[in-house]
Amino acid sequence: MKLKKVLALALATAMTLSLVACGGSAETTESTETTETTEATEETTEAEETTEEAEAPAEDGELSYGAITLGESYTDITTTIKWIHHKTDREEDGTIANYIAEFNKVYPNITVETEGVTDYQEDSLLRLSTGDWGDIMFIPAVDKAELATYFVPFGTTEEMAQYINFPKQWELNGECYGIGYMGNAQGLLYNKAVFEAAGVTELPTTPDELIADLQLIKDNTDAIPLYTNYAAGWTMGGQWDAFLGAITTGDSTWLNQKFAHTAEPFKDNGDGTGAYALYKILYDAVANGLIEDDYTTTDWEGCKGMINRGEIGCMVLGSWAVAQMKAAGDNPDDIGYMPFPITVNGKQYATAGPDYCYAINVNSSDENKAAAMVFIKWMVEESGWCDFEGGYPISKTAPTSFAFDGVEIVENDPALEGEEDLMNEMNAESELSFNAGGDAKVQAIVEAAATGSKTFDDIMAEWTEAWNAAQEELGVDVLY
Repeated sequence: MKLKKVLALALATAMTLSLVACGGSAETTESTETTETTEATEETTEAEETTEEAEAPAEDGELSYGAITLGESYTDITTTIKWIHHKTDREEDGTIANYIAEFNKVYPNITVETEGVTDYQEDSLLRLSTGDWGDIMFIPAVDKAELATYFVPFGTTEEMAQYINFPKQWELNGECYGIGYMGNAQGLLYNKAVFEAAGVTELPTTPDELIADLQLIKDNTDAIPLYTNYAAGWTMGGQWDAFLGAITTGDSTWLNQKFAHTAEPFKDNGDGTGAYALYKILYDAVANGLIEDDYTTTDWEGCKGMINRGEIGCMVLGSWAVAQMKAAGDNPDDIGYMPFPITVNGKQYATAGPDYCYAINVNSSDENKAAAMVFIKWMVEESGWCDFEGGYPISKTAPTSFAFDGVEIVENDPALEGEEDLMNEMNAESELSFNAGGDAKVQAIVEAAATGSKTFDDIMAEWTEAWNAAQEELGVDVLY
C-alpha cells in the first residue's frame, strides 16, 4: 500500500503539469479548476468599472502588478530580460516574436530574449534548481511552500483578483506568485459546419441529446461523429476525467470532498447526471458505431486537420485545443467549442482554470524584476495572446471572444483540511487514478463497448467494488 501511495503522489505531481496545453505536441486540459466569474463577457464589463479604482500605487515604492500603468511606469528602464517557456510552436511560427515587437513599440529599451523548451516539465524543474533560467518562466510542478524561494509576488491575491482570474492558483501566505498566460475551460470541441450539415439546430445539453446528434452526423454526413483519440492515451483519462465534479453534479464539493466518502459514486442517478452519465456517453457512442472505424489507429496530429476539414464532428478536449484546430487548415471559422452536455436541475456548468503561469525570478536584479513585470502585464492585458489561443480570459480588462452562454463557470472546492492526500491514496489503492493518469480505465470502456465483452453497468460495478475496497483498506468513513 505504501508503494502505491508513493507512486500516486509522484504521478499526481507530474499530471498537474501534463494537464495543460504544451507547445505543438500532445496536449491535455487543465486539471486545475477554479473560477472568478459566471460569464467572461459579464466579467470583463464589471472589471472595467472597477480597475480604475484599483490602480493605487504600491506602498513605499514596492514593485507590484497593480501599481504599473503600461506606457507610463518604468519607461526609463534599459535592460535585457530572458523568458523560458513551453510554447515551442509559437516560438517557431513567429507569434511570440511578433508580440515582443509590439511590446517594444511601447518599451523600446527593454529587450526580451526567449527560449522555447521542448521537454519543459522536466527541464524547467532542473533549471529552476540551478538558477539557470533567466527572469521569467512558466511555473513548473513546484511545491507551493517553495514559491517565495524562487519567485517574486505580483501582489496580494485580494488585490490581484481585481485584475486577473485565478489569482489563487499559485498563492502563498496571501500573495500571488503566478499569472496564467491563458485559461482553459472544459467542454466539447466541434465542427460547426458538420453539425449544421447533419441537421443539428441547437447544441446538445444532455447525454441523450448528444448521442442523438452524433447519430444525425453519421446518418447525414461522411464525418466521424466522435473521434476518440484512443491511441494517444492521454486523450482518454486526461480528458474524460476532467468533467467529474461540478460539471456533472452541480456540486462544487463533490470531487475533492465527497467523492472519496461516497458509497456508490458510479451509480445511475436516472437523470443524466453524475459520473455514470459522463462515461456512458463514451460507451454508447462506441457501441452505436459513432466513432472512427478503428479506434486503435487514431492519430493525434492528424485529427487536427481532419476536424478542420469537416471529417470529424466533435472531440472531447479542453478549450486549449481550439487554436490548434483552427490553425490546422483553411476552415478556422468552422471550429467551435460548446459546454459539456450535462444539465443539472436545469443548469449547465463548466470549470475553468489557468494554463501555465508567468513567474519572475526572485534573484533577478531590481531593474530586471520591474522590466519582467511590465512585460508580463503587457502580455496579459495588451497582447491578445490569450484570446488568440482561444483561451478562457485571464485579464479582467482585455477583450475576449470566449463565451459559454447560459453556463455557470464554477470551482471544484479543495479538499478538507487533513484530507489533502486522500484522493491520491484512493486513486492508488483502487487503481482507478481519476485525474491522475487513469487512461487505461477509460480506454477499457472503448474496448468493452466495441467488443461487447462487458456492459456499461458491468464496468461501473467493477469500479464501485474497487472504490469500496479502497475505502475499507484506508479506513475511509463512508458518509454519502
